[in-house]
Amino acid sequence: MILTVIIPTHNPHPLRLQRTLAGLRSQTLATDQWETLLIDNASTAPADLHAQTACLACNIRIVREPQLGLSHARKRGLAEARGDFAVLVDDDNVLAPDYLAMVLALFAQHSKIGACGGRSLPEFESPPPAWSHEFHPLLALRDLGPEPLISHGLHPDRSLRNKYPSFAPIGAGMALRRAAWSAWTEAGQKKVLLISDRHGSELTSGGDNDIVLCAMRAGWEVGYFPALSLTHLIPPSRLTPDYLARLNRGIQKSWMQVLTLHDANPWPPLAPAGAALRKLKAWFTHRAWSSPSAHVRWQGACGHFEGRQR
Repeated sequence: MILTVIIPTHNPHPLRLQRTLAGLRSQTLATDQWETLLIDNASTAPADLHAQTACLACNIRIVREPQLGLSHARKRGLAEARGDFAVLVDDDNVLAPDYLAMVLALFAQHSKIGACGGRSLPEFESPPPAWSHEFHPLLALRDLGPEPLISHGLHPDRSLRNKYPSFAPIGAGMALRRAAWSAWTEAGQKKVLLISDRHGSELTSGGDNDIVLCAMRAGWEVGYFPALSLTHLIPPSRLTPDYLARLNRGIQKSWMQVLTLHDANPWPPLAPAGAALRKLKAWFTHRAWSSPSAHVRWQGACGHFEGRQR
């Protein structure tokens, strides 16, 4: 067993999960070289998952993690993994057929890289409203062009302040070496991180950043490789003003928290009163009442200030 695919899921949408599993059935990497762990993260109807995965090849295991939270589910999956490499896949991601084979090839070519990712391209169930386009990166969508990008020189003896690579991998499709993910699972971040990552309906999402920062502190490089490509299935419910506003607020808040956790935050901490005043000022600066996009921007500013609050 060389590689483990980890799919955390909490009450998944059946059709999108089936698309994810179909993408795994189409992988070109021989099935005896990899396994799939479907991490049932406190789903209310776990029996349904067994029925939904019955059509997958025999290299799948369902593992139950009763403590709700994306980081809890990922940590459980990595603890159960038998491979030396892992790929994190959301339950609405469809990997390109050569994804797993390409991960192994890239790690073989780049011995100093501990974590990497690639393109995450959208498949919208209905056309997105024009005003929402600037917020699509919030939905774990990215295409950084045709050239690989590698974070040369980010070693533990150098400050991580202002050094987080803009091309660092996101959780969707993130590939990891065992030594790199061990730097995360063994780190003393548990007390803070597990509060600031996705759990249930909460839209905080600092876990991806925490994995990258832990790997970088352990001396690993991270990279973006466009040869890795997946399709992210986006339902209309994730393109509403309310959802994008909550998402932007949660992402910006947890981003500040994780940077602070790693002593890598270039912004100073704020007293509660200072954070409240800045949020009020941002209401006017962003003209939050004027349009859906202005409201989403304001909510992101609020999350930024809340994440810096002492």
